[in-house]
Amino acid sequence: MASSIYLAGTGRDSGKSAIALGLLEQASRRLASIGVFRPLVSSLDASASNTLDLLLSRLLSPDTREDCIGVSYDQMHEDPDRAMSSIVERFHQLAARHPAILVVGSDFTDLGSPTEFSVNARIAANLGAPMLLVVSGVDHTPEQLRSAAELAIDDVHANHAHVLGVVANRIDPEHFDATRAALHGVAGKHPVYAVPASPLLSAPSVRDLMKAAGGKLVYGDESLLDREATGLAIAAMTLPNVLGRLSEGAVIVAAADRADVLLGVLLAHHSITFPTLAGVVLNGGLEIDPRVGNLIEGLRLSLPVIEVPTGTSETAHILGAVTGRITRMSERKIQTALALVDEHIDAAELLREIQIAPTAVVTPLMFEHQLVDRARRADRHIVLPEGEEERILVAADQLLRRKVARLTLLGNPEIIHARAQRLQLDISAAQVLDPGSDPLRKRFATEMVALRTAKGVTYDLAWDSAQDVSYFGTMMVLDGLADGMVSGSVNTTAHTIRPALQLIKTRPGVSVVSSVFLMCLADRVLAYGDCAVNPDPTAEQLADIAISSAVTAEQFHIEPRVAMLSYSTGSSGTGADVDKVRRATELVRERAPDLPVDGPIQYDAAVDAAVAATKAKGSPVAGRATVLIFPDLNTGNNTYKAVQRSAGAVAIGPILQGLNQPVNDLSRGALVQDIVNTVAITAIQAAGE
Repeated sequence: MASSIYLAGTGRDSGKSAIALGLLEQASRRLASIGVFRPLVSSLDASASNTLDLLLSRLLSPDTREDCIGVSYDQMHEDPDRAMSSIVERFHQLAARHPAILVVGSDFTDLGSPTEFSVNARIAANLGAPMLLVVSGVDHTPEQLRSAAELAIDDVHANHAHVLGVVANRIDPEHFDATRAALHGVAGKHPVYAVPASPLLSAPSVRDLMKAAGGKLVYGDESLLDREATGLAIAAMTLPNVLGRLSEGAVIVAAADRADVLLGVLLAHHSITFPTLAGVVLNGGLEIDPRVGNLIEGLRLSLPVIEVPTGTSETAHILGAVTGRITRMSERKIQTALALVDEHIDAAELLREIQIAPTAVVTPLMFEHQLVDRARRADRHIVLPEGEEERILVAADQLLRRKVARLTLLGNPEIIHARAQRLQLDISAAQVLDPGSDPLRKRFATEMVALRTAKGVTYDLAWDSAQDVSYFGTMMVLDGLADGMVSGSVNTTAHTIRPALQLIKTRPGVSVVSSVFLMCLADRVLAYGDCAVNPDPTAEQLADIAISSAVTAEQFHIEPRVAMLSYSTGSSGTGADVDKVRRATELVRERAPDLPVDGPIQYDAAVDAAVAATKAKGSPVAGRATVLIFPDLNTGNNTYKAVQRSAGAVAIGPILQGLNQPVNDLSRGALVQDIVNTVAITAIQAAGE
């Protein structure tokens, strides 16, 4: 029988979707499988439950939507007893497939606030799911919040359900400490948490505003309709006064026949000296002059411009009443919600309360989450030389929101900030340095001459090199101004590694810099090396790669059992390639006598216990290898890509190893999540955990 948590808001606008999102993400870091269940939804129609859609989108292998729903409000109205039986039956069907279930209560849209919470409490009692209560702090004093929590707890007990804890959500930051003090002990021995309000989470998207007002997109990028509108300004004055009222993320409402205001606002949005807007709404149902429309099209701006049929007053009233939601498309809101829950709610404590122990299985999603958790604890400073690249900026926004690492971005500050504004990213917590003009350039040039005089490096050459973002970032790491560097989304591997080899150099006892990929399979993580750096390593280099890979694996909580791969197992094969692997295996045993290693060994014998029983009886590694060392780059690179594509594995890396300080290379096709993972890995390496 699965353990479960019943997350229930005690009234409207509790913000429980953000709490549910964060709890699901935290639970996914500890459990191989978790189900999501919504006992009551407004409709069984596929488009009816935005919260369920959002939560399922965060799971690697989600159940079908139909499997995660109990009954509709109409069914509960028509026959409450039958509806309750259906809810319990469907819950247990889902619970049979998972060790834990997150139950998300109803949205206070149909049953009526005085009774709806009691209905949720009765459902929780019938499911045997303890309730985590979410109390909204909007327009409530700390004392009023305590009273609301006490009333809800009494209602839970009256319906024979149990309280797991209380979350006071959307708390005014000015009253945060007072709220925590007021709620102390309100749930008895059960935990109580407070989560501050975030204006971004309550902001509607431009698409929400367009739908509410019955508008249509006439200019701009359709995908930008999912941006959040953090303000609303009515442009019913002359252009200079309008410009003085623009704010970051605002939507401007103007009459469609005010061409001067429309063009002025569009140009202000395009200018780096004005705030970046979320959209423009043209009201009144008037046609835009064709000559003005032709001018707008020529500007090729992406800012959404929407036409609505209503007048100024009605438009303002409609748009002002729209509330924000978190959808699967609102990545900024998702990252903000995750960061808030990570910081203010201890999910591990809640899981212990319902007696869920972490599983020994490690799924790709769990491993990625664990990386982020460890990096956050490490609190390291990482430099990103390619600060002008959009993927880097999006990743930086996510990393900073979730406090995964402190960051320095290198590049032209005007370009970086302009692109961040255009993408509606918050990188204000990052340090931004321009290697071409920063005073550190002179210091780094002087140091490079001292380090590389024997190689004939002159000051002029070092001065030029210090302007290069890769050299500048590497010198920051060398001088302790950053703990690690991540590059390669634009630059080549050679451009990333060469400065590190010249300046940071290899660790004592290591002859070669190499790499591993952490291959996240369905139920475990393996280390593959070297799949990115050394084309044809010697036996001595192969031994170094094996030992370095074992150290890296252990650093990421993978118990190292090393398989030195070849096309033959044991003494069955001969030839130069097999002899190289055989010699490398002997060297590993000499240099690391306590490290379990076997080779030469074929891949199937290394990972499949049944094959190992036939081909490599008595081996301490065969059938259970976790670190797989390939004889050359051709074999390693093709194998990791074959496993990644054919087996659906998540490949994290390449992770560089053997350097005195961590520098990691990205693929030029790296996705934002790849960048986030690599920064987390670099932070963990820098912490030496």
